[in-house]
Amino acid sequence: MTPIIDFGFSFFILRSSNFNAKPYFMIWIFCLFCHFVSLMIFQEQGQCKTSHTGSYKLTWFDEFNIDGPPDSAKWRFESGYVRNNEAQWYQGENAVCKGGYLVITGKKEHKPNPNYNTSSTNWRTNREFIKYTAASVVMKKEHAFQYGKVEVRAKIDAQTGLWPAIWTVGASGKWPANGEVDIMEYYNQGILANFAYESNTKGKPFWNASFHKVDSLGGVDWANQFHVWKLEWDENTMQIKIDDSLLNTIDLNGSFNQTDGKNPFRQPHYLLLNLAMGGNRGGSLENTVLPSRYIIDYVRIYQKQ
Repeated sequence: MTPIIDFGFSFFILRSSNFNAKPYFMIWIFCLFCHFVSLMIFQEQGQCKTSHTGSYKLTWFDEFNIDGPPDSAKWRFESGYVRNNEAQWYQGENAVCKGGYLVITGKKEHKPNPNYNTSSTNWRTNREFIKYTAASVVMKKEHAFQYGKVEVRAKIDAQTGLWPAIWTVGASGKWPANGEVDIMEYYNQGILANFAYESNTKGKPFWNASFHKVDSLGGVDWANQFHVWKLEWDENTMQIKIDDSLLNTIDLNGSFNQTDGKNPFRQPHYLLLNLAMGGNRGGSLENTVLPSRYIIDYVRIYQKQ
């Protein structure tokens, strides 16, 4: 809350008093300074829901300023082995808000797989032990949004074996017919910006992908910095950007599922923030230095006014 001080009344008292007012006047000046500094900090941290940027209005955000687990009114967790033959077991305790950041940690562990089945041929249940853990933080569907702009300021750990991501999926329908937008995936020393919808084979995606090697973006120094990943979205176009540089775009007048004729990018989507490890794209974890931290500073969603 922004502090409020009755400076006018205080100054009146100082001027009308019969004692030496100079030291009290200096205190008044100091209080005035503190008031304006606190106001600037308050605005800078984006706490005001009516904040504006250009022609957009901030409508949903999380600054991760309260230490502890992510806000359960906004987020839920995926659990267990989920997709892509990944090595990690997802668990909520690997995602913690600390010091103004959401920190998702990938680490080595060794514990029994509670779903282990000795006769199973499914990768999710034929692993006797969990060797790696991480977290996947998912926006609750009641906060799904349609059109506008998404901004996520984050820092990845660009190691082989890690597969951090910022992505959305449609709130209605079964993947890939509900649509997927990969605002950011890191793997194989590069950044993927991608749109996916259903091809003419049910359950098979059509990928509209653009891949950028980290070396082309600035190399190790670039990877060690925070970046702002953006999705700009209206009824005709989606654009994926990083620090205002365009990575990929799609014309929504041609992005219809080839099975049902629906456009999965003309419906609300919800956001996922996750750190995958190994699997189909992450690569070998043999030389990966763990634990590893994927750090998210904020998530902000804007709508056009």
